[in-house]
Amino acid sequence: MKIDVCPKNIHTLHPSDILFQTSYWGKVKARLGWKPVAFDFHASTGQRGDVMLLIRSLGSGFSIAYVPQGPEWGPVPEQYGLFLESLSQEIGNHIDSKVAFIRYDLPWLSPYAAEATDGRSWIGHPPRQLRELRMNIGTRTWNLRKASLDLTVADTLIIDLDQPEADILAAMKPKTRYNIRLSQRKEVRVLNASVEELPVFYCLYGETARRNGFPAGSYRHFAALFSTRDLHPGDPRIIFLLAKRGQEILAGAIVAISGRRALYLFGASANEGRNLMGSYALHWEAIKKARAMGCSAYDMGSVSPADDPGHPFYGMYRFKTGFGGTIVHRNGSWDYLLDRDGYQAFRNYETSVNIRLSLWNTG
Repeated sequence: MKIDVCPKNIHTLHPSDILFQTSYWGKVKARLGWKPVAFDFHASTGQRGDVMLLIRSLGSGFSIAYVPQGPEWGPVPEQYGLFLESLSQEIGNHIDSKVAFIRYDLPWLSPYAAEATDGRSWIGHPPRQLRELRMNIGTRTWNLRKASLDLTVADTLIIDLDQPEADILAAMKPKTRYNIRLSQRKEVRVLNASVEELPVFYCLYGETARRNGFPAGSYRHFAALFSTRDLHPGDPRIIFLLAKRGQEILAGAIVAISGRRALYLFGASANEGRNLMGSYALHWEAIKKARAMGCSAYDMGSVSPADDPGHPFYGMYRFKTGFGGTIVHRNGSWDYLLDRDGYQAFRNYETSVNIRLSLWNTG
């Protein structure tokens, strides 16, 4: 497979439903220490489009490149590896030679989920070694490696908004509908928040991180979402919502609108007042707002791939599947090696130090 690439300005990226492949996201990440670069590409098989990479120097003579949920358009599953090999080699001719590897956080559907007889009973991917074998079949270099973690979302719940509100409600589980109505009876209000209230949200986020045992991102990562001033028509929009009863803040959410897709980026809830169902009220309000803004899908983010109580995302699965929707299984994050020694040094660093999420997310 042959792919031709041509460098371009990130401000000329094509409009996309994928937030992470927009010039807006490139500007956000530039504030966090990354250098965004973009390319048009044209494959001999007919696929064409553009892609944005984020590049960052780690010192010690090497850098890393990251493609967040891209490329948006790709080949059939049997040619995933061939496509990424050719694209990576061409991009490698246009970027700093110190870049040790390119990490692709692929938005493409997992070939294993497509082959499952029942998507809802699918329990996840086979072992890493088998995935790498399949990805590299037919390639010349066998340089594709499964990353140690998926940087955005490999399994996500998506709600179809191209239907009446009544039908969206009817597709929810009875308990979810009850909790939405309970929040209304308890006089919970969901309001548009201003950036001045971001510190309040971040406090809630800290409570949520401690309660659920996940590492909290830095405040500057959240602030960067609101600090990009040179927006253009068609750029993504950020919706910042807080659920309140009286002066009590119960929960918050940050939702991005890119093209016709709404993406639930971050959420938080207080330890107190959880019986008021503020989080249910938040998502229902976000769904209604996204639908009113012309979105066709509401992406609720991470869930376990199936009804598996042993999975770390099972709690999110139970909560989010209550809203109906469909679980989409993506192919996750993959690395293409440009410098084997530099890549091995990075993998040792990434796996031995608990900095993985902060490295990729907060700069």
